[in-house]
Amino acid sequence: MTAPLPPAAALRRIAFLLERAREPSYRVQAFRTAAAVVDGLDADQLDLKIRTNTLKDLKGVGPKTAAVVVEAHEGQVPEYLTKLEETYAELIPLADDVAEFRAALRGDLHVHSDWSDGGSPIREMAEAAMAIGHEYMALTDHSPRLTVANGLSAARLEQQLDVVAGLNAELAPFRILTGIECDINVDGSLDQTDELLGRLDVVVASVHSELRADSKAMTARMLTAVANPHTDVLGHCTGRLVIGRRQRNGTQKPRPESQFDAEAVFSACTEFGTAVEINSRPERLDPPKRLLSLAVELGCDFAVDTDAHAPGQLDWQSNGCERAVECGVPVDRVINTKTADDLLARG
Repeated sequence: MTAPLPPAAALRRIAFLLERAREPSYRVQAFRTAAAVVDGLDADQLDLKIRTNTLKDLKGVGPKTAAVVVEAHEGQVPEYLTKLEETYAELIPLADDVAEFRAALRGDLHVHSDWSDGGSPIREMAEAAMAIGHEYMALTDHSPRLTVANGLSAARLEQQLDVVAGLNAELAPFRILTGIECDINVDGSLDQTDELLGRLDVVVASVHSELRADSKAMTARMLTAVANPHTDVLGHCTGRLVIGRRQRNGTQKPRPESQFDAEAVFSACTEFGTAVEINSRPERLDPPKRLLSLAVELGCDFAVDTDAHAPGQLDWQSNGCERAVECGVPVDRVINTKTADDLLARG
């Protein structure tokens, strides 16, 4: 049985259990939305809303979520949560382990804004990260070669660095880490100048083109990128899509994994200190569990990232945490459990 939780935490736990039980997404989102609303109230405001029975006047809080808030505020385990735990008892050990793993994460190292193919301004993404308890986020918009994603030229990236510096002055102690999701070119080089890459806090290197290359060519390409001293994180390493993106003709086919020598690539990640990304996007969930387990065995470090393109997607980190727990990823080998200063000192 769960111990009493603060109201927002109780709402999030319910959302987590509903999601694990494959309940409809609208039910999951209702509790997540209510948790975000409650997080926005200070203790006095919440107490007033409860005493005056006006919780349901808040947009995003309905009768069921309001009842959870009231019971949790009174130090009780909400009845709705108790029923869920009885119904889905087998999910509780995993839920507890995943929640503990998620709580250890201090930030997200793969986030996009409307400067490339994200849907929201940098400030909005940062404020959403702050709202869910992050201490930092790495802004990793796309590099210039990925024109379909409005990749940043060197000049635009320079401008973005100035914008981030200004926002950091306003949002401190929260920190936006400067970064890029840099295309790995066919020859393994990175799609940005060495001078600019050297000025960034976080470089996520990802393959976005010629994903069906033969294993030998893809392996050589990835090994070169992993060995690059600017590369901090190897992004969504297989490039797979378990849920296909809808095409103009209406088709929606999954994308198979790229073929490469995973043992060689992950061994290089260990050698050069490049973290393997556990990409939490529900259509990616990359790497697959068998490869994630191999990376654990070979001693890799990891980054549990959302690859978020909108504020609500920052909540997807629990997807990656669940896979990390299932595959035995040691939490002390996850680089975004470190403070920002310790992360940057990692080199």
